[in-house]
Amino acid sequence: MDVPADQSARAVTQRTPPGTARRARRRRPTGEAPPLPHHLQTSGVRWLVAAAVLVALTVAVFARGLRGLAVDVTVADDAVVRWLGGLQAPGLVGVWRVLAVLSSWWVINGLTLVLVLALLALRRFRHLIVVLVVAQLVTVLAENVVGPIAQRPRPFGVAIRTGWGGWALPSLQVTFVATALVAVLYTLVPEGRWRDVGKWVATGLVGLTALGRVALGADAPTDVLVAAAIGVTMPLLAFRLFTPSEVFPIVYRRGRAAHLDVGGPRGVAIRRGLEDQLGVIVEEVKPFGLSGSAGSTPLRIKVKGDPPTHLFGKLYAKGHLRADRWYKLGRELLYGRLEDEKPFNTVRRLVQQEDYALRVCRDAGLPSPTPHGFVELTPEREYLLVTEFFDNATELGEAPVDEQIIDDGLGIIRRLWDAGLAHRDIKPANLLVRDGRLLLIDVAFIQARPSPWRQAVDLANMMLCLALRSSPDRVYQRALRQFSVEEITEGFAAARGLALPSQLRHLLRAQGRDLHAEFTRLLPTPPQPIRIQRWSPRRVGLWALVVALLALAGSIIAGSVASNEAGKTPVNGTSLACTDLEPLWLQAQSVPSASLVPCVRALPVGWSVGRVTVNDGRSVLTLNHDRAGDAALVVRLTAGCDPGGAVEGPSPIAGIRHYQRTESSTGGGFSATWYDQFPGGCVTSRLHLTTDPNGEFAAQAPQVLGFTTRAALREALSRRSDGRLQLEPGAA
Repeated sequence: MDVPADQSARAVTQRTPPGTARRARRRRPTGEAPPLPHHLQTSGVRWLVAAAVLVALTVAVFARGLRGLAVDVTVADDAVVRWLGGLQAPGLVGVWRVLAVLSSWWVINGLTLVLVLALLALRRFRHLIVVLVVAQLVTVLAENVVGPIAQRPRPFGVAIRTGWGGWALPSLQVTFVATALVAVLYTLVPEGRWRDVGKWVATGLVGLTALGRVALGADAPTDVLVAAAIGVTMPLLAFRLFTPSEVFPIVYRRGRAAHLDVGGPRGVAIRRGLEDQLGVIVEEVKPFGLSGSAGSTPLRIKVKGDPPTHLFGKLYAKGHLRADRWYKLGRELLYGRLEDEKPFNTVRRLVQQEDYALRVCRDAGLPSPTPHGFVELTPEREYLLVTEFFDNATELGEAPVDEQIIDDGLGIIRRLWDAGLAHRDIKPANLLVRDGRLLLIDVAFIQARPSPWRQAVDLANMMLCLALRSSPDRVYQRALRQFSVEEITEGFAAARGLALPSQLRHLLRAQGRDLHAEFTRLLPTPPQPIRIQRWSPRRVGLWALVVALLALAGSIIAGSVASNEAGKTPVNGTSLACTDLEPLWLQAQSVPSASLVPCVRALPVGWSVGRVTVNDGRSVLTLNHDRAGDAALVVRLTAGCDPGGAVEGPSPIAGIRHYQRTESSTGGGFSATWYDQFPGGCVTSRLHLTTDPNGEFAAQAPQVLGFTTRAALREALSRRSDGRLQLEPGAA
């Protein structure tokens, strides 16, 4: 219904302290920006577009192998590589090598380890989780998606003078060095001038190490360009999405991460929001009582008036909502979900809950702050709750406690019980003393119609808080005037461990007194503790998920540090068939002197290709058997080998000297090693069959392996490129 203007004005007047200067409230028109607009940082969008375009072009050009436009791009890339590699100056090659070292695996792994240890030491666990997840995502995208699709060998016609592994596109080492540097910037470097400088330094380091690798023949310009785009974009988007600086700032000053900076644009937005939405004129906004707040940014707001008055504000942002979710998840894992501990879905609902709770407390006659509403700064992201400010009030833990204070505290619990409420966070920081009376604040998580356990916990916590500055006997005697012995006994049976707020537990330990035990000795009958550990299908499922994630992380770490040969850089997406030219060219580049390269000629029933790894100086092919076990046959190409102890036998291929050594043939299994030596190379084949009852599998193993000559590969490359690409340097 319509309300006369004078009545509306009187309603507004009653909501603010007497003498406060006011102005008409202003409704924000449709389309007008809120006080603190949420801006997407365009640099992240630009990087996302650039990476998406480059990856899409990579797939479009190279998905069919070295054909068509892929040949033209490779010819242009290799021309740049040859030009850089051909530059002559004293010490220039040494400079290239130093630059390439910046992206060596030693540097990347060392930087990653230091970053992880630093984040653990600084307790930036959310940033650490993002780092670990991003590392896995980058690995999957670069190593398991883009690389196998493109299947691009290393630059042709040049001598490769530094370490490399796997497919060339994208360059794995440039990808990971870019990822590591971005992670350092967004987890260790504060936003602002230092991070801006760090971005230029990181850009220079990535550019220089990429230049060094191109000049040394390991990568081509396209390889490092796509690698840099992937390595920058994925961590950049992850950190801006899951650890935005305005919510999770990188700071090294003392203080809680929950406390937001209220200067700059946010400070201007607070003033504008208060004037437009609550009609008060702000003179000053300052943080207040930060030491007792971990779930919001408390503020003291000085408003214009005669005389000027103060209001109390609690600034909530998405970071506080996320912190609340993580906190409740951790409690559920450790203790099971207690009543009404479901996290809030939005910041708006969190603020609405506290504003509603303040009004319920006011209606119940509790000595709590008068609510004045809340201000929207950024829709669904930041809100400011405004209440009465208790001037000249002292925290209970620092004030003298007499019988009036004790009666007030116990009376607060009685009023809560009578109104069907539970505060759920009774601690000294939420109890203030002013003019000899006790006041109750921070009712954000008050619960209507709680369980008896919740109400009993409130009573015991209040008695413990009062006894900190008094004595258990005195508090107990005053409590008997408002509560029965049974109710007090129930309270101390419930209030233990997690049921006590952390501040109260710390103060009890600091005093060196077991106040809980002193109270229980005053009771006629010792209370039987109420169990708070609660198991549920959800808690069991969460623990199963945590164990699975830890096992996965452990397997990843164990795999990354394993020293077995097949754990080197994988070449995914290939079966290494003798007709599959791209992986055969890559193998030929790994051992430039080898006149032959191994390939898979045929796979009898039961055999499968497990893994192919190619690095400078060696290539390894691992084959599995469904009955004889994984890694039943491991084939290794190197420039040379020592067949000592092996017996030379006939070779089915001309130009190859064949040696064989049978190591064991007992218990139904079979192990043997044979060596195939040829000009410039050697293939070592290790056969290990866990079961081979009639020798069938051992007889099949030699049929799997075939050879392709370097001359055939050279001719195939020349034919594919119309003579523009040559396998060996100096042959163009």
